[in-house]
Amino acid sequence: MGNAATKAKNKYNEENYERIALSVKKGGKSLIQSAAAAKGETINGYIKTAIKAKINADTGNDIDL
Repeated sequence: MGNAATKAKNKYNEENYERIALSVKKGGKSLIQSAAAAKGETINGYIKTAIKAKINADTGNDIDL
């Protein structure tokens, strides 16, 4: 991918997404990664699915992250 395409992608992401840092105990990342892979998901997708399910259970709101 060229430099211009990378800049455009970064600009789009900056304007449309927010980042959240997540810290887990040593070994936690590999456990999440294995669980995500078993479901055919990325770590990010797996965590977002879990968060959406928790928010839905707690509030009844079906959100889109």
